[in-house]
Amino acid sequence: MNPDKTSTPASPEIIRRPHWLKAKLPGGERYTHLRSIIDTYKLHTVCEEARCPNMGECWNSGTATFMILGDVCTRSCTFCAVKTGRPTQLDTDEPRRVAETIKLMGIKHAVITSVNRDELEDGGAKIFAETIKAARELIPTLTIEVLIPDFMGMRTP
Repeated sequence: MNPDKTSTPASPEIIRRPHWLKAKLPGGERYTHLRSIIDTYKLHTVCEEARCPNMGECWNSGTATFMILGDVCTRSCTFCAVKTGRPTQLDTDEPRRVAETIKLMGIKHAVITSVNRDELEDGGAKIFAETIKAARELIPTLTIEVLIPDFMGMRTP
């Protein structure tokens, strides 16, 4: 019998996934600390919302990709695991909380992305700008990478 397969008298043969395809469950001291900060500041990460299998590894190394503008996307892309529907009210205090979280984490490079908010006139561009500004004011040496939505091709004045 192949060592990657098991069977019992009551069940057919089961093929196991290779070890390199399996992700470890998130855990560890740094992960727990980061989980506490994200929960306290009521933030979202693409790591959680998109069900990234590498979340535990990244969080234990002090890295996270912040997802602003809530956790509900107005689009329903078939390849994405983020919730879709009608987003809740816009959280205008989110930029401050993201900046404070980045400082608490002690990271030097932050990645910020978002859900699509097609119901907003500017698609959330103002919150992106305010988040970057708040982070730079609090941590002047921080580098920031933003992964922005398409804003439906609209230009705002």
